[in-house]
Amino acid sequence: MKIAFYGSSLLSSYWNGAATYYRGLLQALSMLGYDITFYEPNIRERHQNRDMEPPDWCRVVVYDCDDVSMKHAAAHAAAADVVVKASGVGFEDNALLQLVLNAARSEALTIFWDVDAPATLAQIDRDREHPLLHELSRIDLILTYGGGDPVVYGYRALGAPHCIPVYNALDPLTHHPVAPDPRFAADLAFLGNRLPDREERVETFFFRAASLLPDQFFLLGGAGWSSRRLPDNVRYLGHVPTCDHNAFNVSPKAVLNVNRQSMASNGYSPATRVFEAAGAGACLITDSWAGLDLFLAEGSEALVARDGKDVADILTWLTPAEAERIGRAARQHVMREHTYAHRAEQVHQILSGFLPKPQTEAAE
Repeated sequence: MKIAFYGSSLLSSYWNGAATYYRGLLQALSMLGYDITFYEPNIRERHQNRDMEPPDWCRVVVYDCDDVSMKHAAAHAAAADVVVKASGVGFEDNALLQLVLNAARSEALTIFWDVDAPATLAQIDRDREHPLLHELSRIDLILTYGGGDPVVYGYRALGAPHCIPVYNALDPLTHHPVAPDPRFAADLAFLGNRLPDREERVETFFFRAASLLPDQFFLLGGAGWSSRRLPDNVRYLGHVPTCDHNAFNVSPKAVLNVNRQSMASNGYSPATRVFEAAGAGACLITDSWAGLDLFLAEGSEALVARDGKDVADILTWLTPAEAERIGRAARQHVMREHTYAHRAEQVHQILSGFLPKPQTEAAE
């Protein structure tokens, strides 16, 4: 079964929060026998900051950011049984969607895989001429990075016949416990790129907590924060490559998850960082959002804060022993129920329900 997958990047996590999701899910699908080719544009210095070489479980085609190269890449959709266009590719997304749908064979399964569904639905609500609306009739299936029932109901209201969330998960081969690294020692660490609908929440949950606890040490990773004036007790690392994520998660006493505003408002959208931290056995402090209990138990497997004062209060009483206990419980839970092997099996069942069954020769 051949899958043509058009996404932001498999090879680089630079300004690309979906990288871990793509890697874990597609590798697990390849282990189920799928033949996958990933198409990604050469954009935003991602390939100058590559943190993964092309794997043996997926072909990767990198195309230049011009119309001719994009059309050539899109034409390869004609050879696939399943054609996937993800949201947020980063170069001419609307044109690319139209091109791959035009190229797909009539019998192929066409999928729009939305890795930021709450934001997409908000955009469509503001713009009823959104290009995706005009293509929904040619898309067989909407899959989403998360979002739960609010996202499902939102897409169905737009006329999409099928919308199914496929949540983030853990890749145990990539994210796992390691020895603490002095480079990442801190009381609290946060890893996230500086984005418009996240920045205010990072101010509230991370920088506010740092200002309330001047005697504790905070660590900030992610692209885009260099121009922000930081409190004296916050050290900025810049972009943290995937190979350092395990050490980044296990070395501090606790790590912080701060959802983007659209995902926090919608709920049911666990960030990649949630599973990365749990997989490494880290103690997670997260902002409050609906649906957390589907993945981790509040109090015993993750700690929940409503604002920066809550974060500061947690850090005041949280001991290293308690942090270790919470991190261990979180890892045990996600290993049981939330690995990418679990998600790949879900996707396999979904695809099996949509694709025609192979015909067998009649017995003579």
